Amino acid sequence: MEKTFALGIDLGTTNSAVALCERSSGETRVVEVAQLLAPGQIGERETLPSALYLPHGSEFAAEAIRLPWQGKAEAGGIVGVYARERGAQVPDRLVASAKSWLSNLHLDPRTPILPWASTLAEGKISPFEASRRYLAHLREGFLHAERRAGREWDMDAGQAVITVPASFDEAARKLTADAATAAGFADVVLLEEPQAAFYAWTDRAGADWRAQVKAGDIVLVCDVGGGTSDFSLIAVSDDGSGNLDLARISVGEHLLLGGDNMDLALAYALQAKLEGEGRTLDDWQFLALVHAASQAKVALFETPGLAQIPVAIPSRGSGLFAGTIATTLERTTLDTVVVDGFFALTGIDELPQEEGGAALQEFGLPFAADAVVSKHLARFLRRSLENVKASEALRRLVGADEAMLAGVYLRPTAVLFNGGVFKAASMRQRVLQLLGSWSGATAPRELEGFQPDLAVAKGAACYGRIRLTGQGIRIRAGTARSYYLGLEVSRPAVPGLKPPVKALCVVPQGMEEGSSHTIEDRQFGLVIGKPAVFRFFSSEIRGGDSVGLVIANAEKTLEETSKLEITLPPLEGVPAGQPVPVRLQSIVTELGNLELWMQHTASERRWKVEFQVRME
Repeated sequence: MEKTFALGIDLGTTNSAVALCERSSGETRVVEVAQLLAPGQIGERETLPSALYLPHGSEFAAEAIRLPWQGKAEAGGIVGVYARERGAQVPDRLVASAKSWLSNLHLDPRTPILPWASTLAEGKISPFEASRRYLAHLREGFLHAERRAGREWDMDAGQAVITVPASFDEAARKLTADAATAAGFADVVLLEEPQAAFYAWTDRAGADWRAQVKAGDIVLVCDVGGGTSDFSLIAVSDDGSGNLDLARISVGEHLLLGGDNMDLALAYALQAKLEGEGRTLDDWQFLALVHAASQAKVALFETPGLAQIPVAIPSRGSGLFAGTIATTLERTTLDTVVVDGFFALTGIDELPQEEGGAALQEFGLPFAADAVVSKHLARFLRRSLENVKASEALRRLVGADEAMLAGVYLRPTAVLFNGGVFKAASMRQRVLQLLGSWSGATAPRELEGFQPDLAVAKGAACYGRIRLTGQGIRIRAGTARSYYLGLEVSRPAVPGLKPPVKALCVVPQGMEEGSSHTIEDRQFGLVIGKPAVFRFFSSEIRGGDSVGLVIANAEKTLEETSKLEITLPPLEGVPAGQPVPVRLQSIVTELGNLELWMQHTASERRWKVEFQVRME
């Protein structure tokens, strides 16, 4: 069936959104999503909070929380606005940050572990299932809202583009795609969120976007949302015929650091203020304070002339506000805690502090140990320059000269902001001030056309239409990292000496979707018929490595991303555990997933390992 429209879905850590772009007109618009606003009350909003509330069986009448597209047996979990509000009162039943758990190295995202740290004895769900429910709600909520407006859509005629953080690893990307398929989306493409924000900017600017950037520009896409901070660099070059060419040249690490951290910091500041006045809060009231601090933060940022704003924390007594505790959030506190605390004017040589030295810690999400976003940005730009130095192709792409290569970081010439944190002008100004202080010159310019909440969904829809029509500029991206497969060293055993693990480059940085590489000039021994371990490594700063290159000491040079123990099917006539000679072929699929094929040199037999299949 011919595709007639593209659906862009921003599956956010805190909020999600849907945008539609019709193939014929090219018009992009955000579609409101139907959701529960209160028991028995359904309304439509531009965003769907990525929150899932798991009610007790007797907490609500089924009819009070059933959505229009659900059957009688389906009412249960609540997604969206009311889920977030009810969950603030009963946090033990609130699923949040499911997206962040998809990339956790140490837990199977298909295991029911959420709500995390909850005392619920049963009824928990997995991060994968929570993501599936959000995507299913976005799909059905979109169809319901459009139907109410008199518009019908055949989902088989739509191209779904779902965004993921640029820093997501391959396992998390694959899980997102699988969740979308399970939610009813038949044709899914994944797109990095910073790229989606850039597509939205070009769409909004129209033909004028080419006047805002020029060949030689390096654009920093700075995306700080509710739960994550994501950085990407896009290089602008001349394609040789006078047209501009765009290439994503660097992505940052996966940072669980964003607006949620800021809300928590403000809540602690307000709690200290209350305790100084002789008033204490219980655990439930503190959670309510976090929610109230978030609302106060937004109100102060949106009203620059406001010096302070009241904050009220209700009690759980018989009268709703019988024990209300009131205080105020002053702008000076907001600026000190959020602007100066998270975006401090640090130096380019000040990098994030490492984890503390405690041997035993609470297990949970791998939150950033250092809350200063400025330091993480400095680390990203320093590593980006290392990556450019390692690749002749990247040096040509960015027009690197001696002065650039002699520096300590890759200096952006323009910034495109994204994420709810940057709705505040003071936050954007601080980042520009920070970048200017590092260069000792004029700060990079801010690209006009900022859309903090909805840009990612709109950009995804724009990209979907470009894929359908073949018209419009596309950002060349490929894989954000180089990937390597661990090799056991072939050498005589020596008592007490553990030989270093070598690593074979199987995917070079920038390898395009739908492409493959085969190592023809070398054979490897593959263990079949018995359990064997595959170790996968990656690097963000070895852009010059090519397929077939062997790294001498992988554990010191590279980052180990996953370890897979698997028993590959045996080969007839070959004893179990005996290595057989194979050649390697790596493939990056159209979805951006990585596959490793091993071809037996003496027969047609092949074995496949997917990088996403991971279990520590």
